[in-house]
Amino acid sequence: QVQLVESGGGLVQAGGSLRLSCAASGGTFSRYTMAWFRQAPGKEREFVAGIQWSSGATRSADSVKGRFTISRENAKNTMYLQMNSLKPEDTAVYYCALDQTTIRIGTLRSNYGSWGQGTQVTVSS
Repeated sequence: QVQLVESGGGLVQAGGSLRLSCAASGGTFSRYTMAWFRQAPGKEREFVAGIQWSSGATRSADSVKGRFTISRENAKNTMYLQMNSLKPEDTAVYYCALDQTTIRIGTLRSNYGSWGQGTQVTVSS
């Protein structure tokens, strides 16, 4: 059974930075895809960024391009999201997700079968 555990969330002022981590255990990930999603109060969960585990190829939402960087560390089975120039509208619960069916980086919530518990990111103005 795959387990995903996020960490690194917190409260930061606008313009600041945070780095989220997602540690994966209980499976093999060499041919799979992982992603970050976020969900703000009253809104749908939305795709933030994804990474193809074997090649490191990435895909990001337009709203975070140039500010957020997704990466992974194979030896630790850990994915990261470096978030810079944070804005109040980035406030949300951030979730990591795993798709074990394809190496294509999907952007839909339904593409991913395993999820972490989420970590809160709050950006104050």
